[in-house]
Amino acid sequence: MKFPKRTISIAALAALAAATAMTPVSAQEEPIKVGILHSLSGTMAISETTLKDAMLMLIEEQNKKGGLLGRKLEPVVVDPASDWPLFAEKARELIEAEKVAAVFGAWTSVSRKSVLPVFEELNSILFYPVQYEGEESQRNVFYTGAAPNQQAIPAVDYLMEEEGVERWVLAGTDYVYPRTTNKILEAYLKSKGVAPEDIMINYTPFGHSDWQTIVSDVKTFGAAGKKTAVVSTINGDANVPFYKELANQGVKAEDIPVVAFSVGEEELAGLDTEPLVGHLAAWNYFMSAESEANAEFIDTWHAFIGDENRVTNDPMEAHYIGFNMWVKAVQAAGTTDADAVIEALPGTEAPNLTGGTSVMLANHHITKPVLVGEIQDDGQFETVWETGGLVPGDAWSDYLPESKPLKADWVDLKCGNFNTETNRCLGTAQVGN
Repeated sequence: MKFPKRTISIAALAALAAATAMTPVSAQEEPIKVGILHSLSGTMAISETTLKDAMLMLIEEQNKKGGLLGRKLEPVVVDPASDWPLFAEKARELIEAEKVAAVFGAWTSVSRKSVLPVFEELNSILFYPVQYEGEESQRNVFYTGAAPNQQAIPAVDYLMEEEGVERWVLAGTDYVYPRTTNKILEAYLKSKGVAPEDIMINYTPFGHSDWQTIVSDVKTFGAAGKKTAVVSTINGDANVPFYKELANQGVKAEDIPVVAFSVGEEELAGLDTEPLVGHLAAWNYFMSAESEANAEFIDTWHAFIGDENRVTNDPMEAHYIGFNMWVKAVQAAGTTDADAVIEALPGTEAPNLTGGTSVMLANHHITKPVLVGEIQDDGQFETVWETGGLVPGDAWSDYLPESKPLKADWVDLKCGNFNTETNRCLGTAQVGN
């Protein structure tokens, strides 16, 4: 509406401007910011970039439903560039500068360990979507990936019981997750009667590329007359030359099967999968899962990304579950306030993509099925074994003496490492790793 110039004085304009400046924008009109903390460059970009894309899709889909609490969601993407200290810096930027309501991200355990003090100090929320070593339960973190009892232990049981494996190569990247997982697996194998000489453990740095000697050692170790398997916690782009070297040296799945915990559909997309057919991976989700929820998710993903050849994978499903749980908790709390949402999350249910319903537990882990899949020549997995139901995630391993008496319960005990023998919460004391 245009006013005649004669009706607006300079004084009136000044008063109008002052009144506008003094009137705050309604909180209902401001978007709710969601932080995305995944490496888009460096050695882990092969795995993490697709998780950034998945989060953008989930946020877009939620906005189509009207957003959250009547407000749109706004993604804030940062690139910690596979640089572990930079994760902490970028997390602080998201929380302090961008004022995000929650953060979805991190992959390696060393990146998660890097940001834990930031989330505790600033009292924000992290949803961590990747399988990890356990031995942790932090009030501000919700672990939607697998704990060892939801991946590593069942995979070993499968190999032992179904494949008759007697000798074990525990091969991993040299950082927290492989070392702690293998510590748990070594104790578990010994509890099952496996002799120390039948366990070989090897670690390599991130981005390791020369696998000739190591694969040769694996072949030698497997030539002792006992069925041998490789349990792989090799992470990131080092998997590409590792599997190539297996093929170069003629290591076939029927001779020495490899079961991987960090190789899914996204990693296989960069490999010639023909020589890998028959090798295995243990996850809680495969793209090949037959369910209506999964079919809908895949269709939505392909439409969003504009490429029907793009795959889905387990950590994407973990973000799907975690994001939907966060939405429900915010709706239940009626606010994005961290304390209120943290209080609302335990007991929250959300569908998973294998056809069931996952629940957030008091220890901030979720219930998940466990699947063992065999690599196919099209880069997909055929499920060859799965648990009969959903497995609750354990924060603390029963196979490590220092962890066995510990319990995580943020609902009743308000503690992530309560010692059931001394009836004392250890608080921020470090246990295990």
